[in-house]
Amino acid sequence: MPTTDSPGRSIASICRAVTKASRSNFTYAFLVLPRAQRDALYAIYAFCRISDDVVDESGPTGIQGDSPGERLGAWRAEVDALFRGAPTHPVTRRLQEVLTTFPIPRRCFDELLNGVEMDLRQTRYATFAELEQYCYRVAGVVGLMCIEVFGYSVPATRLYAERLGTAFQLTNILRDLARDASAGRIYLPLEDLARFGYSEADLLAQRRTPAFEALMRFETARTHDFYRAARAILPAADRRLMLPAEIMRAIYYRLLQKIEARAYDVFSSRIRVSAAQRLLVACGYWARFRLAPLPR
Repeated sequence: MPTTDSPGRSIASICRAVTKASRSNFTYAFLVLPRAQRDALYAIYAFCRISDDVVDESGPTGIQGDSPGERLGAWRAEVDALFRGAPTHPVTRRLQEVLTTFPIPRRCFDELLNGVEMDLRQTRYATFAELEQYCYRVAGVVGLMCIEVFGYSVPATRLYAERLGTAFQLTNILRDLARDASAGRIYLPLEDLARFGYSEADLLAQRRTPAFEALMRFETARTHDFYRAARAILPAADRRLMLPAEIMRAIYYRLLQKIEARAYDVFSSRIRVSAAQRLLVACGYWARFRLAPLPR
């Protein structure tokens, strides 16, 4: 990520490129939106991507620092600059434009950075309450950012966004157990491992045992509960406005179903929803949107 604009590239196009390069599920949901909203969401996604990368060191960010902690500190300073009206990074400069139209609260940006900072200081979560706070910070607040762009009229839609974001993050955690274990990280609550007699050593060694399958049935059932809770609380008045969120819900839910269909074998290969399937979901929901209210 360059710290200055590349020749011939607008700051909006830089954000768009970051989003599309990620091949994220989010890009398929953005397709159904008008250009102004879509470009605003590209800027939000680019901010989230950089926030994750400054901690994980997984790609160029344009943020200076000799350690993840230093880079995160520099990125926090850039958020301060954004809200002072003096950003310097291409992504925050684009966000400055976005915020003139879509009033995303500063606390969302700060909470997201608090969430990625948790990855710097802990690799285990003792209880689900701890993990739920992490999920809120790295995913729930992203939902809150997005609905400011989608538009909504009922305050309960904020809770819908939070619960749906948690459902997405829990799905990602289940999919990425092998990758995280290889990095020495365990996101599943230790209280759950103890409940089913599956040890940290078992998970780090990526052992599929009857205890692991029982643990995964429990974790997928909890994740289903968050998807159901999100749908149940979505106000009818805002259902059409949440079309992009519902597309994301359908894609992530399909991923959860694939994990279950594979009998929880998340260790042998990474489970994915293909690009063709994601596009089909997006087109299907768009067609339903044109013909009738979204189904509950």
